Amino acid sequence: MHRTKTALSLLVRLDRLRLPATVSRMQSTLLPGHARSILLSEANTLRTVTTRDFSTEKDTARVEEPSEGEKKLTLEIEDLRKETTELKEKVKTLDDKYKRALAESENIRRRLTKQIEDAKQFGIQGFCKDLLEVADILGHATEAVPKEEVSDRNPHLKNLFEGLTMTRAQLNSVFRRHGLEAVNPMNEKFNPNLHEALFQQEVENVEPNTVVVVSKIGYKLHDRCIRPALVGVTKG
Repeated sequence: MHRTKTALSLLVRLDRLRLPATVSRMQSTLLPGHARSILLSEANTLRTVTTRDFSTEKDTARVEEPSEGEKKLTLEIEDLRKETTELKEKVKTLDDKYKRALAESENIRRRLTKQIEDAKQFGIQGFCKDLLEVADILGHATEAVPKEEVSDRNPHLKNLFEGLTMTRAQLNSVFRRHGLEAVNPMNEKFNPNLHEALFQQEVENVEPNTVVVVSKIGYKLHDRCIRPALVGVTKG
């Protein structure tokens, strides 16, 4: 029995592919008749198991190969990934266009707001220019009256002068209420934005480009010049 157990232990360690030949050799040299029968039975069992394992490995290899459905599904997944990438690019482009459109709309809104404000402030510019001629006539009329003649001895002239003066003062008050201001730059530095030089003359002890003569006063509406003052300046 001890010899039989030792032989079985050795047989288990043999290579499975060489097992039948080894068993045949040991049948004729080592084992008695009863032990040989047992050993043959064990060898056949091992060979069957080996064959099944090999068949199972082949079946597993066949299962691991992708089927037609799996290949089709893989292609669909790739197409979906490409479509997702394209959609992300489109979303990015549309988002950029949307932001640009918002910025442009905001710029247009600001420009329109500025134009509306300017229209409110300078909408009466044309009307004011027409009234300036009336103010000039009133100014010339009051300045033309000799001051010494305005007395109780000439009540008619006095009343006329006072009426013209009051009319001129009221007109100037209306101008100021609507943002129209007179520009009388006498003895000021020449400003090309508000003044128009008609001539130059030499004046001693006066700095160059100084207004020394005002032929016609100017006007500005809310800091916008609507009529420059006509002046004469000193030479530089």
